[in-house]
Amino acid sequence: MNRVIETLSAEEFKKVDQIITKYKGRHRAVISVLKETQDICRYFLQKVQHRFAKDLHLSSPQVFGLVSFYLFFTTIPMGKDTIQSCPRTACYVKGLKRILDNLRRKLNVEVGGITKNRKFSLEAVRYLGAW
Repeated sequence: MNRVIETLSAEEFKKVDQIITKYKGRHRAVISVLKETQDICRYFLQKVQHRFAKDLHLSSPQVFGLVSFYLFFTTIPMGKDTIQSCPRTACYVKGLKRILDNLRRKLNVEVGGITKNRKFSLEAVRYLGAW
C-alpha cells in the first residue's frame, strides 16, 4: 500500500497550534477543534490527538473516541481529493477494473493509498448507486 509517512508539515503544525490556542481550555469545543484541524491536515496523528487532549483538558481516550466515532474524522492520511470506487462485481463488469488500473498507474497509488504529493486518495466504498 502506498501510504504517505504519517507526519505533518511545519506549516500544518503551526496552523494546528493556532487552532488549539484559539480553543485552549474549552473542552466543549472539541468537535470544532477536530473539524478545523481535519480541514487543514486531512487526518489525525496520534500525537496531535494527545496534544488536543492535554490542552482541552480531556483524556486521550476521549479524543480518540470522538475521532473514531464520527465518520467524517479519520486517522488515516487522506489526499486533498478522494477518488472512490465500488469494488462490487457489477461495477467491474461495467469497466471499473480498467479505470482503476489506469488510475493506479497514472497516480502511482493502490486502492486504500494516497499519492506521495498528498493530492489524491483512492478508496473502495460500498456500492455508490445504493445511496
